[in-house]
Amino acid sequence: MLMEVKKQLKIMFLSIKYNLMKQMVNKVTFITNILFMILNNGSFILQWIILFNIKSEIGGYTFKEVILLWGMAASVFGLAHIMFNKAFSLSDLIINGKLDTFLVQPKNVFLSVITSDTRVSAIGDLIYGYICLIIYGITFKTFFFFTFFTITGAIILTAFSSILNSFSFWIVKADILSDCLTDILINFATYPGSIFKESIQILLLTLIPVGVSNYLAVDLILNFNIWGFLYNLAFAIIITMFAFWIFNKGLKRYASSNLMSSRI
Repeated sequence: MLMEVKKQLKIMFLSIKYNLMKQMVNKVTFITNILFMILNNGSFILQWIILFNIKSEIGGYTFKEVILLWGMAASVFGLAHIMFNKAFSLSDLIINGKLDTFLVQPKNVFLSVITSDTRVSAIGDLIYGYICLIIYGITFKTFFFFTFFTITGAIILTAFSSILNSFSFWIVKADILSDCLTDILINFATYPGSIFKESIQILLLTLIPVGVSNYLAVDLILNFNIWGFLYNLAFAIIITMFAFWIFNKGLKRYASSNLMSSRI
């Protein structure tokens, strides 16, 4: 069992490495995409500078804490799209019957699919996240927890999107629902959770898990507690297991398009 898991993880990381190597063929385009994404993210900080010049805190967050929140949101988004970019367009493969090439490969279909593509600009998001951490104040402790919660947050975001996209096995227009809810999650991630009503906060800690991947992660960096840490970790494991389960269940309903293609 452990050997099989190790084998699947090795294949997954080789696939991600291969995707990045393909993107690096044109080095100018590769670097430009990364730099422009960093600059694009940085431009949004200007609105917070203006707001904090008017008010000293928003929802209990100071400027430095908002910077940390933005960094967490960017790094989670970045890592998820570097490693598992296809999870966010899974519906297209399902609806158009493009999973055939993955079904004939001797490896886990779900992992093979979601690691089959990467977004270059997401590297800029990830780098920007750590720039925000440096601005906030980097120490060994903040670096460790920021990195840990970036990983769990990326897993949660990927699993959440995969679950929504997997509904395409049953619902033709599930991609619209997936895009809508994923966008909501990403947009909520850049605003302090404390500005929302308690009922909305509960929703964001459960059904739309931006509260777990971002708000809770930032709170734990600021004020660590073991129960919050365990909840974040357990949530990432459970939602990942559910993503595997619903994809594999839906795969039994998959209808091939008889599209002949190959993938190295």
